[in-house]
This record gives sequence, C-alpha cells and structure tokens, in this order.
Amino acid sequence: MKPDAGKSNRSLTFKLLLFALGSFGFGFALVPLYNVLCAVTGQGDQKGLVQAATYDEKPDLSRSVLVEFLTDVPGKGDWQFKALTRSIEVHPGQLYSAQFLAHNLMGHETTAQAVPDISPSKAVAYFHKTECFCFSPQHFGVNEQRVMPVRFFVDPALPRTIDRITLTYTFYDASTLIKPRN
Repeated sequence: MKPDAGKSNRSLTFKLLLFALGSFGFGFALVPLYNVLCAVTGQGDQKGLVQAATYDEKPDLSRSVLVEFLTDVPGKGDWQFKALTRSIEVHPGQLYSAQFLAHNLMGHETTAQAVPDISPSKAVAYFHKTECFCFSPQHFGVNEQRVMPVRFFVDPALPRTIDRITLTYTFYDASTLIKPRN
C-alpha cells in the first residue's frame, strides 16, 4: 500500500461525508424553499385554501362562472364521501353554499381531514371560502354520517377567460396523525 493511499482515502471519505451532509441539509431546506417560491409566484400556495376569507358582497350579475365539485377518497370502502351538489352557476362576488356528505364506514371512531384543490391554478387566488369543513379535522363516531357545508364566493376580479372552476376535496383518514380532543 502506498503511503499516499491513506491520505487519499481520508480525503475521499471527507468529501463523501460533506456531500452526504449537504444532501441531507438540502432535503430539509426543500419545504421552506418551496413555500418561499409559492409566496413569490402565487402558484401552488395551499395556505389560502384552508383559511376563512372575509366577505364583502359586491356581486357582478353581468357574468357567471360554473363551479364544479369533485370528491376523492384514497382508500376503498373506508368512507363514503360525495358532493350533494355537483355544480353551481355563480355570479362573482355573491356568497354561495354547497353541501358534502361524509359517512364513516371504518367500523370504529376516527378523525378525517379534507384537503382542497382548485383548478385551474390561476383561479386559486380568486376562490374564497368563508366556512369549510377542510379548515379543521373532523371527528366521526362509528358509522356516523354528516352533511358538511362549504360557503364560498368567487372574486369579481377573476379573469374573464376563466368561466369554470373545479373544487376537489380528497378526504383522508387522519386518525393516526391527529389525536381527537377529549
């Protein structure tokens, strides 16, 4: 073995360790970097989707927008979750309400969380919820079913090129992540 081989091995080990630490640090920095990117560009920012908006009624009766409601449940047979209203023709600036039905079919108490998504993504900044079951986790008893409202309005500043908005909720079992309050 050459005398320089030990020095070369230590140098390579140091470089590999430095690379591994850098990769690990970069992985932790991805979420804050993504949040900064979303804040700067206004695209993909989910924070606005789970906060109540303030409402100041100034409807634009000269135009209408079709708002469609879709639902999804990642598992099979654990939940029944559906929109009781499939779509609503709305006037921007006017307050509307839609109803969703959730039914716990898991055979035990559980907590669920609805995660919203709005498309097209350009409409996210113009779709505002004043009340929504997605704002907080929902606790369900065994076989409990519940009708849950969403109250919303579309901002009159919505670009005229957008005439259809789709609000999709994915309903997750969050009982392993969220402890119900006693």
